[in-house]
Amino acid sequence: MATEKERTLIVMPTYNERENLPVIVPRALGQDPGIEILIVDDNSPDGTGELADQLARADQRVHVLHRAGKQGLGTAYLAGFKWALARGYEYVFEMDSDFSHNPDHIPEFLEAAKRNDLVLGSRYLRGVTVVNWPMSRLLLSYFANKYSRIVTGLPFSDTTGGFKCYRRKVLEQINLDAIRSEGYSFQIETTFRAWRRGFRITEIKIIFTDRTEGTSKMSGKIIREAIWRVWALRLLRTIGRL
Repeated sequence: MATEKERTLIVMPTYNERENLPVIVPRALGQDPGIEILIVDDNSPDGTGELADQLARADQRVHVLHRAGKQGLGTAYLAGFKWALARGYEYVFEMDSDFSHNPDHIPEFLEAAKRNDLVLGSRYLRGVTVVNWPMSRLLLSYFANKYSRIVTGLPFSDTTGGFKCYRRKVLEQINLDAIRSEGYSFQIETTFRAWRRGFRITEIKIIFTDRTEGTSKMSGKIIREAIWRVWALRLLRTIGRL
């Protein structure tokens, strides 16, 4: 359980998530009374931002950060991280708003975070725990993980997953202003920077279920960026700039 001193914030980016938001927010808050949520909305055309404001007015544990337009997942998380650091949260989560990340795993993350600095939710720890993905998407994810581990040297089973819990000292020390990645490569880079800094990192097994409402934000641009970005990380590792 989170104490008053060790406050927890879930950073939840949204873009056209009106169907999911009123269901996932109370589910996540219900996992622990010390949890708060920051919804980072990129001016969703479907009115997600207005709905988020309604949820915030109804519950003081819900906060909203509005952005002018669709600026990408990576920048949404970076904005959320900086918001969390400025307000003294000890545990900071990345979590999707579409139920692909099951809120019921949150207590497991918090328990593991007592002994570790970064907790990764893994879809490939002791088998594959992915539900409802087509085989093509599953193979893309699986081999993207394998590729990123080979190139960067990361010793984790799932480097591209977006269900994570950081202790604040990790976010304070990995130089958020230097991160330019989005999507897959954002997840790889944040973990890589924490690993190179020598932080204690562990994985817990999660069940990942593909969204049932809305549309996926995956794109060819995100995939192409991940392909080249891991080589940039390897270069940075080689020359010691991280």
